[in-house]
Order: sequence, then structure tokens, then C-alpha cells
Amino acid sequence: MATVAAPYGLRAINHIGGTPYAGSTRLLPITLAALNGNPAVINATPIFNGSVVSLNASGTVIVTPTDGNSGGGGAPAAAFGAGVIGVFVGCTFTDPISGNLTFAQSWTGNAATDAKAYVIDDPDVAYQIQAAGPITNLELGENFYLNAAQTGNAATGNSTTAATTVGNFATTAGFAFRLVDFVEGPTSTVGDAFTDLICKFNEGIHSYTNATGV
Repeated sequence: MATVAAPYGLRAINHIGGTPYAGSTRLLPITLAALNGNPAVINATPIFNGSVVSLNASGTVIVTPTDGNSGGGGAPAAAFGAGVIGVFVGCTFTDPISGNLTFAQSWTGNAATDAKAYVIDDPDVAYQIQAAGPITNLELGENFYLNAAQTGNAATGNSTTAATTVGNFATTAGFAFRLVDFVEGPTSTVGDAFTDLICKFNEGIHSYTNATGV
């Protein structure tokens, strides 16, 4: 049973229609070298595997700084912005010290100017996420947001972000995610102390499904 709080961010499991997720990602820049008179873009903020990421005004990937709560009073309790592009699952860059091409579970914010993120950018992918408390069938089909600002484990490179608690599930249109199912198996079932959920980005949250783009 999911009786221990061990959040892991978002894990892709399949597509919303039930077809398998084959592991496809899009490679998007985290940092940029100076080019054609434009200054270099350096991103010092860590990004962990399983984190929601966005494209910012410079066209680079950043960890989404809010929790997806459209009824919140300010960061991190605020709606996701228009640039949400998907879920981060690793990166590649030239190590600025060794000069070696490096693949990593997380982005740690080094000085590389060629860093690129592997992002699951398909808005129809369904994800598994652990809730910060018990969730039951009463919440099935409702919308929710993250429990707090996104965090991660520097040692493993993985996200430690969870879904919010039961009192924060609702039909609010601006909440970031839709609960579509539960993880059922030997180690997880509906109503566990820290229930494992299956969710997708809510309509209009992902930048591919909103009318304005980034």
C-alpha cells in the first residue's frame, strides 16, 4: 500500500486513450550561447526529473515556479503560466570543466551554454503522481494542483513534488491537472494514506492546448 510519503513528481505511464507511452520526448534548450548580438542565457535554477517545465520569454526551459492553483494568492500558490510545455525527464550538456558531453537525470545549474532538456511535450500523456494524503473515488474526475512549489532530491536527481490534499480537489477550471484514474496494484490502491493518482494536464493548461501559446 502507498502508506509512506515518497513523492516522485510526474511519471508518464500511457496516453489518455490507453495507448502505451513509447518514451518520445522533445529536446529543448535550457541555456543558450551568445549569438547574433543576443546575450547568453544561463539558467542557474535546478530542474529535477519529473518536474513540470515551461518555456520562458528567451525560448529556454525553466522549472514552472507556481503550483498550478488558479485560486492562490501569489507564488507559489498561483496558476501555471501560459508557457507550460510538459514534464522534464533529463538533460544533456557539455561539461564546462571536463569538456565531455554529459547526460544527466537533473539540471543542476552549471555554466554550460549548450544545455538541452528532454521534455515529454505531448499534452495527451497521462502521468502518475503521489498525493500528499488519501484521495478517494469522490474526487475522481475533479481538478487539482501541486501540493507546494516544485522540489527535488539533489542526490538522485528526481522530483519530490506531490499532488495536493483532498480538500483542494474541485471543478475549478484553472487548476492544473485532472484526476482520471488511480494506480491499482500490490503496492497502491484508492484511499491509501498517500494515494497514487493518474492524471493529465487540464484543458488549456499545456501551451499546446491554449489559444495564446507561450
